[in-house]
Amino acid sequence: MSGGRPPAADSPGGPADPGGKAGGGAGGGDPSHADIGIVCALPIEMANFLGRCERVRKYVGSNFVFRGGIYDGIRIVVVESGTGQARARRATHALLDAHSPRWVLCCGFAGALVPNIRIGDVVVADSIVDGQGQILMIDVGFPADAKQGIHSGRLLTHDTIVRLVTEKQQLAARHSVIAVDMESLAVAQVCRERGKRFLAIRVISDDLSSDLPVEVLSLMGPTGTTRFGAAMAAVLSRPSSVSDMWRLRNSAKLAARRLATFLDGVVVQLYNAGH
Repeated sequence: MSGGRPPAADSPGGPADPGGKAGGGAGGGDPSHADIGIVCALPIEMANFLGRCERVRKYVGSNFVFRGGIYDGIRIVVVESGTGQARARRATHALLDAHSPRWVLCCGFAGALVPNIRIGDVVVADSIVDGQGQILMIDVGFPADAKQGIHSGRLLTHDTIVRLVTEKQQLAARHSVIAVDMESLAVAQVCRERGKRFLAIRVISDDLSSDLPVEVLSLMGPTGTTRFGAAMAAVLSRPSSVSDMWRLRNSAKLAARRLATFLDGVVVQLYNAGH
């Protein structure tokens, strides 16, 4: 990995300074350490939660964007990996090398694969599987509450965006999974290799009510940026795509708010469990 160790928290461009709880959180007086590290693919996924943190600072290290801040005295560092397992794996190594968090969370959006899970629902993975049937179990013991939109079950990490409802149903039947993303297994594998505690927490941004528009396959770049040229081409070739994109945007904003609210309690519980 290029870029080396990122600057210390109190230096220009570094992550948030320690502050917060007595004892300085993880790593004692070392301001580069974090209590909780979070890997996400897209900036929008963690934007709402970071908005609830204090002293948020952004920097670039190992070719990834990091954002560090303080939440209720807890040091949080978020790395934006971009989409896919290869980038997620590299980003997780960069996060661990730079900040040595006690916990690593893989957070972001997912697609529902079963009909009882809706947009805005939260899925906490108790296991993760890939398309070849490789399974990684997670000893999470997290209480599900379907009435409150909180689910626990097996998550599928897939190599590509799953756009069609029929394909989602086939994947659910084949792998006994309830939701799909593109990064969690890679992050979990790195954490397992390096002895870090891990959770995958996903919020549903698309469900089984309709297919995703075909344009989503070309709009998203590998780092999570929107390709402006592809967006313009979509509008010109299919004007009705504007309403589809607006619907997706609203679903994503709802999902991000829901994820932030859920993490409000989770990060505090995880911090207290480790101290």
